[in-house]
Amino acid sequence: MLALSAEGILPKLDYAIFADTGWEPASVYAHLDRIEREIAKPAGIPILRVSSGNIRDDALDPDHRFASMPLYILNQDGRPGMTRRQCTGEYKVKPIKKKIRDILGHPYPVRVPKDVFVEQWIGISTDEFHRAKDADVKYMKNRHPLIDMGWSRSDCVRYLTSLGLTETPKSSCLGCPFHGNAQWRKIRDTSPAEWADVVEFDAAIRKGNARANAAGTKLLGEAFLHRSRVPLGEAPIDHVTRGERAALDDADAETAELGVVNGCSPWSCRGDAEQDDFGLAS
Repeated sequence: MLALSAEGILPKLDYAIFADTGWEPASVYAHLDRIEREIAKPAGIPILRVSSGNIRDDALDPDHRFASMPLYILNQDGRPGMTRRQCTGEYKVKPIKKKIRDILGHPYPVRVPKDVFVEQWIGISTDEFHRAKDADVKYMKNRHPLIDMGWSRSDCVRYLTSLGLTETPKSSCLGCPFHGNAQWRKIRDTSPAEWADVVEFDAAIRKGNARANAAGTKLLGEAFLHRSRVPLGEAPIDHVTRGERAALDDADAETAELGVVNGCSPWSCRGDAEQDDFGLAS
């Protein structure tokens, strides 16, 4: 959408906002720098980077209140479970709303007048039209330009390819439990340092987040990043899931790589999607 706006295909944006959880892959930060340099700045569109903190550091800090990640749980009686997902609201939605209120000139807790609002574009394509929803506050009016244009994910991939942006990476935390096996494999096979980081984090949260442990409310059971509920370094990530096979059967390899599964957007987190064998969204 930023590129479409910069080219004049869509109206010119006043701002683009990136909510930084502090734990994105290095490739995402490099890509953000590139599109800011090559697309946004030449078009006069500021990219605002906002944050509520570093989600990895916060989870391991006993002195920091932590909005829980959706960890897979193995209870003491052997039953599977999952912790609540609060991270999208805390690390994505909250800082974006704060910045929007600042832009409007009505920072919290000042009340935003009824006739003051922003039009907010959300990049949901026709493949996921069911995720398109109205905003939950009156000072934001959601619009979905890709759906209005009738663009599917494949249309987006073709457009990005025409701009030389074929390698657009998925935006999501390195250690997001909603990664599919293909994403875990990509981290392991292409970025040894990032793989070591997520394996270390997986071990560190086995008994839950540090704040809860320090408060004496240790998790009754064990927590894991992978749906199989075994340590990440031992998880069956080489298993090709039904969803992954279907993505490769239904689209070319570029389309499958550029976003068929499990990115993370403030208003379209795929974590709510049904998942099949060992964690790939179907």
